[in-house]
Amino acid sequence: MLDHLLTPKQIAVRDEARDLVKWVPRQMILDMDAGKIDFPRDFLKEAARRNLLGIRYPKKWGGRDLDWVAAGAVMEEIGTLGYIFACVFGVGAELVCDAIMLHGSDHLKEKYAAPLLRGELFAAECLTEPRGGSDFFGTTTSAVDKGDHFVVNGQKRFIVGAAGADYFLVYAKTAPDAPPHKSMTCLLVDRTEGVDTSYLYDLMGCRGGGAGRLVFKDVVVPKENVVGQINGAYAVFNTMMIPERLGTAAMTIGAARPALDVATAYTTRRKAFGAAIMNFQGVSFKVAESVMLLDACRSMIYTTGLAVDRGADPRLIRRLVSETKKFVTESCQKVAENSMQVMGGIAYTNIYPVERIVRDLRLASIWTGTNEIMCAITAHEWYTEFAAKRAKSLPRDHENDAAGSDAPGEKIYE
Repeated sequence: MLDHLLTPKQIAVRDEARDLVKWVPRQMILDMDAGKIDFPRDFLKEAARRNLLGIRYPKKWGGRDLDWVAAGAVMEEIGTLGYIFACVFGVGAELVCDAIMLHGSDHLKEKYAAPLLRGELFAAECLTEPRGGSDFFGTTTSAVDKGDHFVVNGQKRFIVGAAGADYFLVYAKTAPDAPPHKSMTCLLVDRTEGVDTSYLYDLMGCRGGGAGRLVFKDVVVPKENVVGQINGAYAVFNTMMIPERLGTAAMTIGAARPALDVATAYTTRRKAFGAAIMNFQGVSFKVAESVMLLDACRSMIYTTGLAVDRGADPRLIRRLVSETKKFVTESCQKVAENSMQVMGGIAYTNIYPVERIVRDLRLASIWTGTNEIMCAITAHEWYTEFAAKRAKSLPRDHENDAAGSDAPGEKIYE
């Protein structure tokens, strides 16, 4: 578990999360996957009762004054219940709450964030639309300025918590003719008249989170519910991508862990050709690869978390978060697949939870920005960083460290 990288406070809160995980009834997990629970209110209320929601935020508003490394450890533990548990845990307490804490007024913190951390209100983030997800500036939901309020119209979909949230963090166009980065506003929209959960999705995995499509029709939103500045949603979005993607990565580790645990136990007991299958390299090497991947994932989470906590260069954070989200989600999918493979056909049934874990984790590389988008961001930031280093003269020009580096006519670029 790499406990040597954690402080006593971080270990203590991680262990509190483990106690919460033990509290969750088996039937709740089964009912979530079966769609019998559309939103786990009881789970979130219990997490709030234990003061585990929003541990990074000030105690004044109900947090614990901890950091991203502690949050990563907690999110991993919550993920062991199932990916959807961590999703609903994180969407409100890490995503929406983060936006309010970083960009909202004290009034919004008191009215929306504090009750959320107490488990009295539930929140959801509304970013993706029917016409696009990764294209943030392609948002078509509008908020028309009416003096002391906005009138919101549009649709958002794939919203975790659409069926259970009491209010929504909504990105909407408020200046459609302005440059893209100055065209949108972030609003807190109550579940009120004109807000309709028009469709709940029958998902392949991650069921029970109330994922659905929201329709806003002439919804009145007071101007005091603006998060950040009017036409300043881009600044909110930029900071939101840290909890959105780093949090996703941390919870994915937890969701993959049980698959490896189940597979490890199975391979010590299952026999073939007169021996436990753990003794066959074809099996044990897949387990070894999975252990390696989870350790590497955890190292990336803590390293990136430290970069955020210590105020590293924002462009470096943007690259590290993107790399971490891609590497961790794909690695954890590999861990789940390895676990299923070494167990064979029985893992493809509901006798073991591995098939559910494989289904759930398929979402990880899609949501909160596809991994292809993560590659695009990483490449952009790396090339920018490299150009800056070259402009300042690299510590050493390694290109010249080759015997034929000055060979005439060999270095042709066009």
